[in-house]
Amino acid sequence: MSNFSIAELSAAEISKLVTSKEVTAREVAEQAISRIDAHEKDIHAFNQITPDMALAAADALDEKIAGGATAVELGPLAGAPVAFKDNMNLVGTNTTCSSKMLESYQSTYTCTAVQHLLDANTLPLGKLNMDEFAFGSSTENSAFGPTKNPWNTDCVPGGSSGGSAAAVAAGMVCATLGSDTGGSIRQPGAFTGTVACKPTYGRVSRYGCVAFASSLDQIGPFTKTVEDNALILNAICGKDDMDATSVEREPEDFTAHLGDDITGMKIALPTDMLETQGLDPEIKASIYEAAEKLAAAGAEIGEISLPHAKYGLSAYYVVGPAEASSNLARFDGIRYGHRVEDAEDVLDLYMRSRAEGFGPETIRRIMIGTYALSAGYYDAYYGKAQKVRTVIKQDFDDAFKDFDIILTPTTPTTSFKFGSKTTDPYAMYLSDVFTVPVNLAGNVGLSIPVGCAKADNMPIGLQLIGDHFQEQKVFHVAHALEDIYKFHSVPANLK
Repeated sequence: MSNFSIAELSAAEISKLVTSKEVTAREVAEQAISRIDAHEKDIHAFNQITPDMALAAADALDEKIAGGATAVELGPLAGAPVAFKDNMNLVGTNTTCSSKMLESYQSTYTCTAVQHLLDANTLPLGKLNMDEFAFGSSTENSAFGPTKNPWNTDCVPGGSSGGSAAAVAAGMVCATLGSDTGGSIRQPGAFTGTVACKPTYGRVSRYGCVAFASSLDQIGPFTKTVEDNALILNAICGKDDMDATSVEREPEDFTAHLGDDITGMKIALPTDMLETQGLDPEIKASIYEAAEKLAAAGAEIGEISLPHAKYGLSAYYVVGPAEASSNLARFDGIRYGHRVEDAEDVLDLYMRSRAEGFGPETIRRIMIGTYALSAGYYDAYYGKAQKVRTVIKQDFDDAFKDFDIILTPTTPTTSFKFGSKTTDPYAMYLSDVFTVPVNLAGNVGLSIPVGCAKADNMPIGLQLIGDHFQEQKVFHVAHALEDIYKFHSVPANLK
């Protein structure tokens, strides 16, 4: 079969072709490499491309198939081309976090979630661009240049996992992993028309992923379809002895209810969040349209209030930077990271290495976080932010006593033009107004595309929020929306 296209096929479909011997894994890898070669110069999704690694994995998979390995033994992702955000370690690659601080750092071990995908017989194509240390909402903060949105290269792909989103949206790979601290999976998913999931906190091990804010970070997948997203989560979740925050639970199949009737599912619209200042009227209208379509499919729609969600950004931009300032203290030019060569003493080495190695947004967040944790201010800022976090979580807990899913916008606007918000950090931070509360509460959240805005023809994403460890319900409703809207995540000009 010589006319297959990885841009038009899902990971599950490609895997079926490979395991049924209609195509070889090497043919898939070669096509992925070719697509990256063709589009990377325009998109800049990758910091490092690993064709040799992908071809080696493909040849190993083809040998297994030739030796009689079955599709069941190889798994439903066998042969799917994948890539990883550049804050996840993978032996044989650099892990840079898109920062000059770690530009030459070579991975000495492999991130658990990445290893799970390698064990699932996927084909690793490389490491993906991001906002430096995951600080940003546009991937404009990368030390190696911005990633562009495949739908319109004048626009940002979102952030911080912009490279992860763009690589899927451009059809260069079938699936990627990103990390989400305040919306860094779901927001770029919305901007690029991809399915993007932040699992429940603790569902996926964070071992091997460079920390931003340890109580908020979570690894999750970008895909073209809901089924692929569920399959990736099947592969990467689970208890890990190397991550004390990972949770041990009975194995679940997140594809179990895909395609099932949604009759009786209770879906809530948070009316106060839908009055958020700056929410694009077309996106607001899409929420009510989606609710009507879900009701027509049998779901029960109701209204709720999440009264403290509006304080989410304020709490997040204390908690996040505070934890980041602590986590990034290790990058000092002494143990590892960028190091000046002509320092006068240890203090000069420390100060100049960090000043040269970190970009402006990273420095801004370290300074905010250090201040919030300093003597005399801890209780006034960090302590109060944690209290706000608790009441936000309680709002969600109360809502999920009566409802299965909460439906919100993923972002207040569609993707914006490069440079339009870089001089106003607060305007940039508002891009995460709908996603941040989910991280603070630790819930599962998924962004699914439901079409393009008439005003700019850029994708619109809606967010489905579920209670802790209720990914099955989220995927169930997401699949119903996917079936209703039949949105194609790869722009027509890139197919």
